[in-house]
This record gives sequence, C-alpha cells and structure tokens, in this order.
Amino acid sequence: MTTTTPETARRDPRGAEPLLSVRDLTVTFKRQGEDPFVAVDGLSFDVRPGQTVGLVGESGCGKSVTSLAIMGLLPDRGNTVTGSVELDGRDLLTLSNKQMRDLRGSDIGMIFQDPLSSLNPVVPIGRQVTEVLERHKGMSRKSAKPVAREMLHKVGIPDPDRRLTEYPHQLSGGMRQRALIAMALACEPRMLIADEPTTALDVTIQAQILALLRELVEEMDTALIMITHDLGVVAGLCDEVNVLYGGRLVERGDRHPLFHDPHHPYTGGLLSSVPSLEGDAAERLNPVPGSVADNLPWTSSCAFAPRCSNAIERCREETPAAVASGDRVLRCFNPLGGQASPAESEEDRR
Repeated sequence: MTTTTPETARRDPRGAEPLLSVRDLTVTFKRQGEDPFVAVDGLSFDVRPGQTVGLVGESGCGKSVTSLAIMGLLPDRGNTVTGSVELDGRDLLTLSNKQMRDLRGSDIGMIFQDPLSSLNPVVPIGRQVTEVLERHKGMSRKSAKPVAREMLHKVGIPDPDRRLTEYPHQLSGGMRQRALIAMALACEPRMLIADEPTTALDVTIQAQILALLRELVEEMDTALIMITHDLGVVAGLCDEVNVLYGGRLVERGDRHPLFHDPHHPYTGGLLSSVPSLEGDAAERLNPVPGSVADNLPWTSSCAFAPRCSNAIERCREETPAAVASGDRVLRCFNPLGGQASPAESEEDRR
C-alpha cells in the first residue's frame, strides 16, 4: 500500500472562493502632537478554506497590526482603519463590538504569540476552554467539560483530565500553546489567525505545534493566516506567502516558487539570512543590512531603498506599484529577476 505524505495529500485550495478577502486595508495611528503613523498601508490578500497564507517580515512591518485589525481588537481610540475585510461577504470593519464578539471564537479564532500572557493566570485551563463553548455554542458547563477534555486530547496534551484542573503556570510552554490552540479551535472556526505561535518554543516543540496546525487545517478545512518572521515556519506550513515591508506588500507568491526564485531584494535578503544545513559551515550569512527604522516614505519612494543592495536612483524618487504576473505579485524597480514594477501614480493610490 502506498503511503501518502502530508505534502502530497494536501489539496490545492486555490480553486475555491475566498473565505476571507482583505482589500486596501490601511491602519493609521495618531498621537497628539505627532505626525500620523501608517502601520498597514493598502494591504490586500485572500484566504481560502483549507489554505494557509503566510504574512512574513521583520518586526514592525505591520503583520500583527493586520491581524488585530481583522479581529477588531485594535483600541477604539487613537487609530483609523479603512478598507474592507470580508468574511464570507460580510465586512468585519462595519460590524459593532457586540457583533464582533459573537464572531470571535465562533467563526474566526486567533492564537496569540505569548500563551502565558494570553491565558488567565487565576482560572483553570478547563474553565477557559469551556467558557468558549458556553458563550458560542450555548452549552452548559457540565456538557462542555467532556468536549473541553476531548479538545485537549486532540491537540496532544497528555492526561487531559488532570490538565483541566490545572492553572497556566503549572503547564510547560508547549502545553500552554496547545491549550491556547484548543481554545481557538473549540467551536471549530472556519478562519484561524496564528500570530507567531512558536516564537517562545524550542525547536522540538515548535515542530510539534506546526505539525498539529497543519493536521487541523487539513482535517477541518480551516483557513489559516500564519504570521511569522521565521521562514522555516513558512517553508513547512504555508501555501502562499505575502512578504511585507513598511506596512506594504512587496512580494507575493506560492511557497515553492518564491523560495526557489525570490524576486524582491528584501525577500532574497530574508532567505539568505537563514542558515542552511546543506551549506558550508564556514560560510557567513548575509543578513539584511540596517534596521526597519531605516525607511523612506512610501509616498515618494521605495521604503526599502536605504537597505537595498539593488537600489537605483529611481528607487529614492518614485513609488513602485504592485504588479501581478501569474501567481506572483512584485513591488520593485530593480528586482533580482523578472519584470520591474512601474511607478505608482496618485490616481493609482486613490
């Protein structure tokens, strides 16, 4: 009998209609006495059932702000969110706080980066899972308890009966993250956002969590957004990759073509800074020079130009547009390979 690996068994979800469609999402933060700061600038992407879409980039590129805007978890004051975020044709940005509370946990769930700060330290793990079931499924605490036990077992927590009564500080980092995943999946949401869920875990536990997420996405046909700066996570999980810089999309592509042939210098820089088991151990890595603070304004240039080894004079004087070619989207005047982007006009921005 032939054994099918997860890679070959995974179906191609691109033929399905998008479950989540993000269009021109812009998040601007305002503080008294300071200029407005655009954290996410005109971001658009789709996620289909059974598809894992990655949002990739360094800290400060707008990944987490994007997820909080989708979930409606940004503060009520001090920011402006424009564009549209449609879940099954329903624009989440137009919903009230009460309507979003009804959706969060039921139709759309989120796994946060730090489970220790996300879990309530004075409430047992079992109660935190059953609370979700009571709120969204109308179950009693008694009837929700066996479901919570099954969820802990499903995410690989040993001795779930005992863990139901324990507090977050009594669990290891890996088990806390699994408990958070159990909470997010308790009501079988169609859409799941994972915000760097493996950052604080060692590599062994990280591999287990990624395998668990992959299995759950395939089994439940869940649409997953994976937010990470770790390209190793992307390589093992994501179907489509969106590379962000300075709040804008700079490159999008299917995982294998993008890893094999990156077009944007930033994507190439991220890949060249990852150590390889097959390379020469004495060979030095080539990290992206500078920091995310070394930006130019997108309104009149390419933000990545000060750090880019491929930058030309035009990059500091004009804004490149995002151009689609097949399954690849690129925003660059002088790419590593392929067709350069034209300048972006004010009419394009509107």
